[in-house]
Amino acid sequence: MRVRAAAVFATPFLFALAALAADAPKAPAAASPDQSKAEVRFKNVQAFKGYPADAVFPAMQFMSAALGVDCEYCHVDREPESDDKKEKKVARKMITMTLAINQNNFDGRVEVTCMSCHRGATDPVAVPIIAATEPTEEPAAPKPVALPAVKSVLDKYAQAVGGADALAKIKTRVQKGTITGFGPGPLPVDVLSEAPDKRVTIVSNPKGQNITAFDGQHGWLFNTGRPARDMSPSEGENARFDAMILFPSDFKRLFKELKVASLDTIDGKAAVKVLALNDGSPAVDIWFDAQSGLIVRVMRYAETPIGRNPTEISYADFRAADGVTIPFRWTVARPSGRFTVQLEESKQNAPVDAKSFVKPAQGPPS
Repeated sequence: MRVRAAAVFATPFLFALAALAADAPKAPAAASPDQSKAEVRFKNVQAFKGYPADAVFPAMQFMSAALGVDCEYCHVDREPESDDKKEKKVARKMITMTLAINQNNFDGRVEVTCMSCHRGATDPVAVPIIAATEPTEEPAAPKPVALPAVKSVLDKYAQAVGGADALAKIKTRVQKGTITGFGPGPLPVDVLSEAPDKRVTIVSNPKGQNITAFDGQHGWLFNTGRPARDMSPSEGENARFDAMILFPSDFKRLFKELKVASLDTIDGKAAVKVLALNDGSPAVDIWFDAQSGLIVRVMRYAETPIGRNPTEISYADFRAADGVTIPFRWTVARPSGRFTVQLEESKQNAPVDAKSFVKPAQGPPS
C-alpha cells in the first residue's frame, strides 16, 4: 500500500512531508518576532501570511489528500523554500482564489476547498460524468425509526465497558502489539497510557522509532533522525480525544453537547450515531453498537485554513481486562491510507515512567 501524508503515526515519509510540505523553518533571529505567525516561523510563505504557523502542516496535509500527491509535487526535495517548480506557484494562486471565494461569498466560512474541484486528482473535475448505469426506480422512503435518548445510549455504553467503579480503578495501561499498513509486514508497537488523557504510541522500525504522544496538555510527534514536532491545536485536541476514548472516559467531560442523530448500519450491525459537540470545533460522529452498547466507529476532523482533514477510526476485538472492556484492535483511515493496530497484551495499572510522555528536546534535523 502507498501511504502518503497525514498518517496518525509518524512514519519516515510523514516526517519527510512535515519537513518539506511547508517551507523550511528559519534560523532564530536576534530579535523576537512573533513565531506564532506562518510567515515568521517558515521561509518564503506567501499565501498563508497572517495565518497561525501551527496551521501550515495540517493545510499541506489537506492539499496532499485533495490532489492525491506528495510534497515533491510542488516542493523541491530538501529545498522547500524554492520557487523553482511551476506547481508551487499555481498552488499559491489556487489557495488565494479559494480563500477569496469563501471570504466574499460565505462570510469567511470554509465551504469551497481544493477537494470541491480536484476530488483526489491533480486536474480539477470540470465536465459532468456520464452515468454508468441505467436509471433505476427510486426505493420507497424508509419508515421513521424511533431514536433512543442520548442518556440511554451513554448509560448502556458505561455499563458495557465495565461501569464507573471499574474504570476508576484503572490508572495506567501498558499495551503491546503490532501495526500493519506501513510496509511489507507488521511492526512492533507499544502503547502507554495514564488516566485520563496521557498516551504515547511507539512504533519500532529498522531505522529507529516513530512516536505519537499527548502529554495531557499538548500533542507531539517524533521520528528518529528528525527533531520532535508539536501538533497543531486541532491535532492535539484529537489526540487527547483518542486517548480518552480508548481508556475509556466519561463523554460528558469531553463534550458540551451530545445528541442522537440517526440509526445506521456498521459492518452489517445496527449502530446508533451520536453527534458530540464543542464550541468552535467540528462535530465528532460516534457510532455505538445498538446491541452491545460499545463504540464501534468514530469520525473526527482537524480544521485547517482551507478545509477539514477527516479521520475515521473503527474499533473491534473487544476483550475484558481487569473488569474493563476495551478494543484490542483499531483501524485508522484517512484519505492518504489506513493502518491497523492489533494488541497482543494489555496490562492494567502497570508502572509507566512519567518521562515517556515528555517531548524530547529539540535538536538539529538530520
